[in-house]
Amino acid sequence: MRSHFRISNGAAVACAVSSATVLLAGICSAQPYAYDSATDPTYGSGWSAGQNAGYGFGAWSFNGTQTPPTGTYQGMSSSSALGTAWTLMSPSAGQIANAGRSITGGLQPTQTFQAVIQNPVNSQGYYTYGGFDILFTSGTDNNPPGNNTSALRLSVFDYYNAALNWGINDATYTAHAFNTGVSAITTGASGMVVDLYLSSATTYILTLAPQSNPTSHYLTFAGTLASPIDYVDFRTYGAASTGLNDTADNFSISTMEVVPEPSTWFLCGLGSISFMLWRRRRK
Repeated sequence: MRSHFRISNGAAVACAVSSATVLLAGICSAQPYAYDSATDPTYGSGWSAGQNAGYGFGAWSFNGTQTPPTGTYQGMSSSSALGTAWTLMSPSAGQIANAGRSITGGLQPTQTFQAVIQNPVNSQGYYTYGGFDILFTSGTDNNPPGNNTSALRLSVFDYYNAALNWGINDATYTAHAFNTGVSAITTGASGMVVDLYLSSATTYILTLAPQSNPTSHYLTFAGTLASPIDYVDFRTYGAASTGLNDTADNFSISTMEVVPEPSTWFLCGLGSISFMLWRRRRK
């Protein structure tokens, strides 16, 4: 799969060795700083604003959803490939359904935020203001419609994007998103792991990978943050959903966590990519 990660020969060897070393040291046993799952019994009777079954995150907010009443377009579903998941449904074409929460203490250098999602796959077509995104912000609540201000925005916008390619906005790509070349039609066919690793207070490495094979990345992208991160906001504003079972139009999230180092899958993928790049340059 395509990777947009660029790395020097020395760094390639270092990454490959350090990744293997950390894995052998038992990274899998690291205790998350923050964790929540849609399978928690708290969500057994539904998903509501103000709930918080995990730790290290603030309560869920549905503010910024365009069509009231709040909570009408957020619910629990087991129809997606994720199984039980928090599910966002677009109220009508182009109107936003919103769900977000704070990260206690903010995301810090060497920490990784991870979410397992299944994104919508339907497009409203050319010249339509539809799509979906994940906003990593320094705010205290969800971004309302029309406000895309963020440290990092991972998005799909239909307007002139028949392939539904994911785009990235950060401190470098401000006015126009970087086109990753990774299609949401591909990533939305099953579950996807989104890993955001802070390599410093201002730099990050973002990886997207299939849940079924998380060491085989769709994308590995290094960039610069526009601001600190202490809030994550999921939004969908595509084709109108027909209900909780409309997996083609809904945005689903099954788990989210913050771990104190790069995730296992991130390190596996980075180590493999680094080693392959090193070998290629040796030839």
